[in-house]
Amino acid sequence: MTKRQAGFDLVLPERDAKIPAYLWLYNSVRTEILEGRLRPGARLPATRDLAMQYGFSRGTIVNAFEQLKSEGYVDGTIGSGTFVSKVLPDDLLKVRKEAASKRPTRSSRRRRRLSDYAGRVSVLVGYEHRRFRAFRANVPAMDLFPMELWTQLSVRRLKTLSHDLLLGCEAQGYRPLREALADYLNASRGVNCTADQITIVAGMQEALDLAARVFINPGDKVGIENPGYVGALATFEAAGAKITALPVDKEGVCVDDSGLRGLRMIYVTPAHQFPLGMTMTLRRRLDLLQWARRNGAMIFEDDYDSEYRYCGRPIPALQGLDCAGEVIFAGSFSKVMFPALRLGYLVVAPDLVDYIAAAKSTATSHAALLEQAVLCDFIAQGHFGRHIRRMREVYSERLQFLLSESRHRLKGLLEISEVEAGLQTVGWLYDGISGIAAAKAASSRNIEVVPLSKYSCAPYYCVWPAARSRWREGLQLGFAAISEAEIRRGVQELAIALEHLREKKARRASSH
Repeated sequence: MTKRQAGFDLVLPERDAKIPAYLWLYNSVRTEILEGRLRPGARLPATRDLAMQYGFSRGTIVNAFEQLKSEGYVDGTIGSGTFVSKVLPDDLLKVRKEAASKRPTRSSRRRRRLSDYAGRVSVLVGYEHRRFRAFRANVPAMDLFPMELWTQLSVRRLKTLSHDLLLGCEAQGYRPLREALADYLNASRGVNCTADQITIVAGMQEALDLAARVFINPGDKVGIENPGYVGALATFEAAGAKITALPVDKEGVCVDDSGLRGLRMIYVTPAHQFPLGMTMTLRRRLDLLQWARRNGAMIFEDDYDSEYRYCGRPIPALQGLDCAGEVIFAGSFSKVMFPALRLGYLVVAPDLVDYIAAAKSTATSHAALLEQAVLCDFIAQGHFGRHIRRMREVYSERLQFLLSESRHRLKGLLEISEVEAGLQTVGWLYDGISGIAAAKAASSRNIEVVPLSKYSCAPYYCVWPAARSRWREGLQLGFAAISEAEIRRGVQELAIALEHLREKKARRASSH
């Protein structure tokens, strides 16, 4: 039931006790305005008069009017009165809806113009947030990261936060972190560099992007290991480079002048080839450096998984053998620490530093400074070295457990390589079984494996391991983030999946 009050002629519905009085009044006035009973420009009575007329407190009236004013239904100032707005928000919405109804169809609309880069760039798959299962690759054991210690260092930094840290830093990054990294890289990786040659980046993808923008023009040729890291492939393709797939053998990437002719840059993972796992030999490293010097080309060295070496000391970096500044050296903390820590480093020759810094400053200014400061403390106080040593032992044990389990259960189905480093290994399939089919069969049994063909940047081929009588496909299997119990389950389920595939293949062959 509604009633019309004297004085200010307002239609008031029956009040719901659950609705605050100001909101009830707001809705009533809004309805009067929208239905045209209160015309645009109409003056509203004073809040004091309305409070007396309707028996509300003046505060209730003020709250209702303030809500109407904030949404554009009324306007006015103290002393001049309150008026219904001449242009209502609902009118604007109506105009937009009418415009939308008259919007041109896809066929009649002019096509938006995008850059050539937009046509080349592709989306890379990130980490999936779900329980780790056998044999997820390329992830560290997150449950063993010293999170409490990292939290303590972060809190300590926040408590002693200086104004200088709040202001930011130069494009190359937080200088104390660069100095700590220079000490670490010189001592542990055999890299010849100073802090001035290091730029802190947001992980390996930004390192690749900076190198591509500084050294590559559209149409330049870039060589990438085949199979190799698809993130590098995507970055160089987005830069407009023409990709040359370079085969690998047991010594690493094949350095053949006929295959390398005209290349502006080569991307390699010499410490631990991704995804096959071999280490580039000294002879091959020297051949590659000689080729680069002779042709004025650059080498991008991705120091992938170098810290986790299970036989002897980590192999010194290719950059340490470079005397002419042709090697761009890059690394990331995503696998050593945790994936969400988007920090890495790029090392270039002294004469190239300014170009990298300029490119960095135009894109992201600098990496997140607070995280840089916490990471600096983690390294400088010795926690980084202790964490690496501990994880190296854990990963080595898990690798040996995987090899032991597979020798018994996967014999004749999958030959797993005894890699010397890294977070994953490779298994070579028998009987001409397809890697894609094997991955699909494994997934049906809640197992993750990656066919090596996924990492191909050309029609897939690979000449490693040597002495094969015929070509075989392979699978990538991670072990670092997987417990021994899950490894055992994974081996059993993978064996069942591969046995079913082999039996299916045999039945098909016999029927023909």
